[in-house]
Amino acid sequence: MCRKITQQPPSNTQSPQEQQAARPVQLTWTASDSRNPMEALLMQRAAAAAVARCRCVSEAALAGHGGQPGGAVRLAVARRAGGAVRARLGPARAHLSVEPGKEASGEQVEEDEEEEEEEEAVRLFVGLPEDVVSNGRAVNRPQAVSAALRALKLLGVDGVELPVSWAVVQPGSGDWFEWAGYLAVAGMVRDAGLRLRVSLNTDGAALPGWVTDAAAADPDILFTDRSGTRRDGCLSFAVDELPVLVGKSPLQAYEAFFRSFADAFQDFLGSVVTDVTVSLGPNGELRYPSYPPGSCGDDGYAGVGEFQCYDKYMMARLKRHAESSGQPLWGLSGPHDAPRYGESPESSAFFRESGGSCDTAYGGFFLSWYAGELLAHGDRVLAAASSVFGGVPVELSAKVPLLRGPHAAEATAGLHSGYWPVAEMFARHACTVIASGVDAAGSGPAGELLARIKDTCREHGAALAAESTPLAVARGGAGTWAALLAGERTRPRQFTYQRMGAEFFSPGHWPLFVQFVRALEWPEEAHDDDLPAAGEDGERLTVPRPASVAQTQSDATEVRSM
Repeated sequence: MCRKITQQPPSNTQSPQEQQAARPVQLTWTASDSRNPMEALLMQRAAAAAVARCRCVSEAALAGHGGQPGGAVRLAVARRAGGAVRARLGPARAHLSVEPGKEASGEQVEEDEEEEEEEEAVRLFVGLPEDVVSNGRAVNRPQAVSAALRALKLLGVDGVELPVSWAVVQPGSGDWFEWAGYLAVAGMVRDAGLRLRVSLNTDGAALPGWVTDAAAADPDILFTDRSGTRRDGCLSFAVDELPVLVGKSPLQAYEAFFRSFADAFQDFLGSVVTDVTVSLGPNGELRYPSYPPGSCGDDGYAGVGEFQCYDKYMMARLKRHAESSGQPLWGLSGPHDAPRYGESPESSAFFRESGGSCDTAYGGFFLSWYAGELLAHGDRVLAAASSVFGGVPVELSAKVPLLRGPHAAEATAGLHSGYWPVAEMFARHACTVIASGVDAAGSGPAGELLARIKDTCREHGAALAAESTPLAVARGGAGTWAALLAGERTRPRQFTYQRMGAEFFSPGHWPLFVQFVRALEWPEEAHDDDLPAAGEDGERLTVPRPASVAQTQSDATEVRSM
């Protein structure tokens, strides 16, 4: 009979090395040079984890003595994208099975995972700090970054996400790009044995100075609400193909940025860099900046938001569309009875449930045009990205918002038609959909929405990935997160946890993240009660219980060392 061996919490019977391994990693993100203590701390943790791991493996190998039949220890592994092989519980944890009648010493490690498990594995990435490179030439706090990468590798994370700022690499309007700092980060990631997802950011603070200068000269190239408030860092979709940036269109500038990256990172693409994400709007998401001014859009707000169609270029497109539809008066302005940012749907005549003008012929005309402009913008940018990365061995992806508010909030964000046309457009460009802003903290509707998005993506042949809100495990709990990401209806192919920094490695967060990774690697230990309640359709999300898991639990010796 096989026995279960698990590492217990630190106790008086454990060695000092094992007790040290159980404590949280504490890394200091400061400008001061703390290389020696940081590297020493990391090596101490790595050595302690290795000692604990070897001790558990040795005990499993000796399980055949003392009246137990001899057994050969086999390490179950799963092949990941890009040829990576990772133990089911990551480098610091192993799933061991015992075969009766075989010797336990000197036998070669064999693979023991089914193909369906390979497909179901969720690749886990962690976002690097936004300011990991700030001047284009050097890495900020390189010792801290190096130590953090080693800690993540030790934990069993697949890779990291590198946010690349357009402003950093192209400070001038010419054709010169500075990639030295980001290339240095890629080299550090390669040396750590991790994979790299690169996000090419072209919105918000990532807009170069020469682009903001163009916006200062012509403020109408920025999104504008009904009150005339301009949205800094958000270029209007209506100027995608207009030469408003020093004689170039935004679309031409985006493509030059993408192509320069592909040329500079040629030696990393397909080996270290496995995923490239392009920005489609505010916060990188395919949406209008309908959230209130001063908000970043991902921090939650009350109300439904406002339509963003009042710059002169958007109004000109609305006017042409109305005239071509035989209703020229409909193109004179946006809805006069639409709500303000903080208002509820019922407080406005436009979205009112009974008799709202959104249900009239004019309402349908405007909402269809508004959503169509968003889709057309996404289609143009993804076409430009596909022309650059189409023949490159990386996975192209882009983000869509995970909106949890009423349908009116989806409408002002440009998703009046839902995610169906979005998934169709992404699939056409072989682009992975990243559901952005996933948060498991008491979010039954969010889990159900993620399931609906995955169903829609599956129908169109688009892959689904997901990205968390900042430090989300501190709010949702490791078990809830693991259950959400392991459920068949909600499991993405890739998940990016945001974002590394001082709080990420703090004693108040790091242990929770370690628990999250452990729970994600062993989803069979998650319980259905960890999942959100049933959604509107009454269907409860469940944790998968494959036969292989049941067999594993009954017939295998499990060693979990952390």
